[in-house]
Amino acid sequence: MGHMGQAGHIHVVGGGLAGLTAAITAAESGARVTLHEGHRNLGGRARTAEGPYRTNEGPHAVYHRGPFGTWLARRDLLGPVVSVPLLEGLRFRFRRAGALRALPPAALLRLSRRDPRTAPVDGAFREWATGQVGEDGARAAANFAAAALFHHDPGALSARFVQERFRRLTSLPPEARYPVGGWARLVERMAAHARGLGVVVGTGARVDTRTLGELARTGPVVVATSLDSARALLDDASLTWESGRTVLVDLAVRTRRGDAFIVSDLDEPGWLERFTAQDPSLAPAGEQLLQGQFAIGPDARRAEGVARAEALLDLGFPGWRERTTWRAGALADGRTGAVDRPGTTWRDRPSVVRGDDVFLAGDQVAAPGLLSEVSFTSGLEAAMLAVKAVGRRSGSGVDLNQT
Repeated sequence: MGHMGQAGHIHVVGGGLAGLTAAITAAESGARVTLHEGHRNLGGRARTAEGPYRTNEGPHAVYHRGPFGTWLARRDLLGPVVSVPLLEGLRFRFRRAGALRALPPAALLRLSRRDPRTAPVDGAFREWATGQVGEDGARAAANFAAAALFHHDPGALSARFVQERFRRLTSLPPEARYPVGGWARLVERMAAHARGLGVVVGTGARVDTRTLGELARTGPVVVATSLDSARALLDDASLTWESGRTVLVDLAVRTRRGDAFIVSDLDEPGWLERFTAQDPSLAPAGEQLLQGQFAIGPDARRAEGVARAEALLDLGFPGWRERTTWRAGALADGRTGAVDRPGTTWRDRPSVVRGDDVFLAGDQVAAPGLLSEVSFTSGLEAAMLAVKAVGRRSGSGVDLNQT
């Protein structure tokens, strides 16, 4: 591992998954790294609420065939994870034509076998899928895919983009893995690993444009914030990309035998999941923690998403109102990752390279992957580019083998 001395200082702004990935990657390459997080806790959108109900900001999962899970496992950071118990998998329910069904339409299964590379980048998913399995099947598939899109009209997005996500969502056995204890446990392991590598972690102090300029004078900077924050921080109006607008619903209910595990709304974009099915530690004994997301349009009121959530709860969790012990909710606006319109791919999103040894990471930038994997891959790339910039500045040899 090459040591880089005084010239090898890299600053990472933002302590979410992208920032932690960048800090670890840079430190493994021998750079001195300081991570700056404005919030008092690390994790960004992967923070888990403290207290008896351990909710995340929306449904979260690690996809075990994806690059992020592999990277974590290689460093022994993944920790204990659980998959869907077989018995619970049998309680996967679908809302179709207003009724709860135990089986998805056959068209959904047929479309799940289509290679995403056969779906056009330039065409909308709705038109392409209609040609494959008919209009009703296309609508059901688009709404099912909303679980990984958080968007109110998935059928209007790029066919290739949606099909890539739809294929991974429907893979058998399921790819989703859930860190035991919530994502905060995963964040804690990443932070401890970063500190063990010598990363200096500062929390509770926000970096502004002036501070950023001062940091940039001492070495490369990785901005690993939301795209909105990065736009303000870098004073760069070009840093925009479409994301979803989603009502998040968190609910604890007293346990009742026969409750659904997942209810997927195939009539509209909506998804409810009982997270205590695989990890009972997320709620007190005798209670179940439900998390759902219901995408709404840019002009819709939050109440519209809440009403759709309650209609789905009525179907999948009878008597839920009388059984509710705790409830919370939020509106995630532009905070659910990038979506690609027809004619665009991830390569068209804001570039990681911003000039003057400033690099961008996060879930809406030009990097491949599904949801948190975009944060991971962009964090990895930004760190490797920052390390190369340090090598250029100092003339030192840099060992990138560990990244």
